[in-house]
Amino acid sequence: GPEMPLFSVPKEVAVGTAMLGVAFATGMLAGKRRPPRAHGRGRGLRPALSIIGKSSPLWQYILDHSLREHPILKKLRLLTADHPWSKMMVSCDQAQLMANLVKLIKAKKVIEIGVFTGYNTLNMALVLPDNGRVIACDINEDYVKIGKPLWKEAGVEHKIDLRIKPAIQTLDELLASGEAEAFDFAFIDADKESCNEYYEKCLRLIKKGGIIAIDNVLWSGRVLKPRKDDLATQSIHHLNEKLLRDARVNISMLPMGDGVTLAFKL
Repeated sequence: GPEMPLFSVPKEVAVGTAMLGVAFATGMLAGKRRPPRAHGRGRGLRPALSIIGKSSPLWQYILDHSLREHPILKKLRLLTADHPWSKMMVSCDQAQLMANLVKLIKAKKVIEIGVFTGYNTLNMALVLPDNGRVIACDINEDYVKIGKPLWKEAGVEHKIDLRIKPAIQTLDELLASGEAEAFDFAFIDADKESCNEYYEKCLRLIKKGGIIAIDNVLWSGRVLKPRKDDLATQSIHHLNEKLLRDARVNISMLPMGDGVTLAFKL
């Protein structure tokens, strides 16, 4: 039969799934350099990873039969699609899972490490109760300025506490102010060299029964053969090995987006 066209997925659906390596409509295919996030170190070159297949009718089917997206979320995703670093945005299907988990555990306090334009920040704020809070950590306010007006438009701006400083500093401040075991959910999607430190501090801040979601745990397949000079991949691989044996949590590693591990605090 005829081959399915590479760019068959509509832009309004496909953009935001790029962390699966499927940069259908953004023009951001393999090998682009990612700018620093959360504390300032770069993330290095990242080739695309396609778990299902970038032209697979099955991937189109998944999007067609599972994606539900708030209209303002969609608006922000399309705005982000025009950004040179649009590939940094969390995949829309993965964000939907995060929102469902936040609702499932009736979360009120959430930590997000790595905000970019604020798509997943908005995604989580939309499902939190009115007195809920997202502590959103990043070092680059320029990117966040894209999403801020849409946080306001969605009526959830009051739920978002944006902290523009190194994320480790924010986490330490939360711990110092007596916030240990006060949070329900954390999403870690920032520089990979610090992923273990983010995880350890979030584990102290999350209450028992809470969830830590760690993004990019497959890192475009590089974790299979981490190079000795690739600190980001080495860091992810070491955390993956540690999580397997970490008796403080139950885990599930999902082949969604660029790989996401859910750690459930015991």
